[in-house]
Formats: sequence, C-alpha cells, structure tokens
Amino acid sequence: MESLLAVRELTLRFSGITALDDVSFDVAAGSITGLIGPNGAGKTTCFNCITRLYEPTSGQVLFKGGDLCKLSAHEIARRSIARTFQNVALFDNMTVLENVLVGAHASMGPNAKHRRSEREEHARADQVLGRLGLADLIRRPVRGLPFGTRKMVELARALMPEPELLLLDEPAAGLNHDEVAELGTTLEGVARDFKTTILMVEHHMRLVMGISNHIVVLASGKKLADGAPEEIQKNPAVIEAYLGAV
Repeated sequence: MESLLAVRELTLRFSGITALDDVSFDVAAGSITGLIGPNGAGKTTCFNCITRLYEPTSGQVLFKGGDLCKLSAHEIARRSIARTFQNVALFDNMTVLENVLVGAHASMGPNAKHRRSEREEHARADQVLGRLGLADLIRRPVRGLPFGTRKMVELARALMPEPELLLLDEPAAGLNHDEVAELGTTLEGVARDFKTTILMVEHHMRLVMGISNHIVVLASGKKLADGAPEEIQKNPAVIEAYLGAV
C-alpha cells in the first residue's frame, strides 16, 4: 500500500537529551498502524512532532509527500490530520453535540475538504455520533458521563473534519476489558466506514495486535523494529525490551 505518512530520520533533542533518535517509518494509506514501546520510548513525542507541537531537531515528516515540519501547528489541523490525547480534554459544561461540533472548526480552513454550513455540520455530527453509538446522548452534558463514553465523544470530535490521518494517543487507557474489546471493533469500523488511516499509540497489546496491520516499536527514542503483528510478537529484541515485561 502507498504511504500516507512517512517519518524520515526524525530526531528531537531537549537540552542535550535525545528524545527521538533518527526514527523512520511509514504509515500506509487505509491502514491501522500501532506505535508501541515502553514508557519514555518517544511515542507521544513522535505524535507531537507530527502535529508540530514540538520542533524536530532534524528529519522530515511527509504527509502525502509534503513536509509537515514546514507548517505551523494550526496549519496541521487543516491538512486532514486529527488527533486525540492521553487525557480526555472535553468541555464539561457543554453537551455531547456541542463538544463534537468544536471539531468542525478544523474543517473551515482554506485547505479543508469541504466548507460546510451549520446545518451540514449538525448533519455530520449526527452521522458520527450515530456511528459511534452516541446518538441517545446528543443533548447530554459531558460532565458526569462514564470515562469510556467521554473517550468516544473525543473520538467523535476528532472525526468531524473528515481526517485522512487520525492519531490516537492511548485510546484504551482507563477502559475495562469489555470496553477495550468494543473499542477494537469501533476503530476497525472507523477506519473502514470513514475511510481514515489510523496511527495509534497504545500499551494494550491485545488491542494493538488484534487490529493493527503494521506495528512500529520504539525504545529509548530509537526505532527497535517494525513489521506485521506476527513478526513483532516473535522479535527477540522486542520481547526483551517490551513485550516480555508486559
């Protein structure tokens, strides 16, 4: 499959500490790619470089052939790229619908796929919330909703601008066993039905191995391995550095 995202020799140093060291990998269009590794491996740092929250020391992040490192953070949001964060960041005093509509603002830039009217944005929100099983909660305030539901609201918000690339930072964190299983089914459906490519940082190995087409492993800021899930599970270096400790 053709690469939608290509990370090339990405390096980031903070005051002499190397957070990312010459990291390269590809994310194929239409795939679900897992980005795994021990705590402190550089996974979220890599996300922050892709979305321009951090300025890489060197290297390239190519999205559809264009270098994202030449863009500002707000320009990234208008390049069909969306993300979620480790900690759910919603507006508690707003309804589910209002929170999701916040995600529509990213579609209003000059490079957006569509410039939708308010009515069209509401229709899009209804579609996304319905697909994620949240239609009955559309008028409910976010405050007081179960944690797993709040994470689905955040996912819905990220899907509003019709991203071609969706970055998910630990989507299974804080979920129970049943919720994780449901999340896996949901993410496979999202990739298929919304025609979006997913790059996912995650520690829940059953989820990662179950839905990923490709997995990239980081350790101490370096790429340790990448390949199909079955290859990663059998890789001695990965087992020693990460999988064997889980």
